[in-house]
Amino acid sequence: MTSLEYVNNLAMERAKELKKSKDGENFSEAPDFREGDTVIVAVRVVEGEKERIQNFKGIVLGLRGSGINKTFTIRKISNGIGVERVFPVNSPMIQSITIEKHGRTRRAKLYYLRGMSERRIRQKLS
Repeated sequence: MTSLEYVNNLAMERAKELKKSKDGENFSEAPDFREGDTVIVAVRVVEGEKERIQNFKGIVLGLRGSGINKTFTIRKISNGIGVERVFPVNSPMIQSITIEKHGRTRRAKLYYLRGMSERRIRQKLS
């Protein structure tokens, strides 16, 4: 094991411990999901002194990085406007990730979905 792998494993363990302390009994590790899957990400939103959970449901456009630096991009259409958001997989601000539907794709990055309507996207990913 190289020193870089050791540091990466150490960082992953610390992130997992931090997330466990934040979630308590509701702790769950991130499931294996791929590009094209429809997922619901429960994100902690802090407003002033209060904290609440907000769900962000969309299609995974791509994954990048590995280890502690792994991130994924989700796109949804809200009021006719496309919204994309990038989430770190190991972030303590993410409470849970649930897979709603698996999509079948042949590409690693689904940037071509940006120019499509919701109906065409559903046809393409089924």
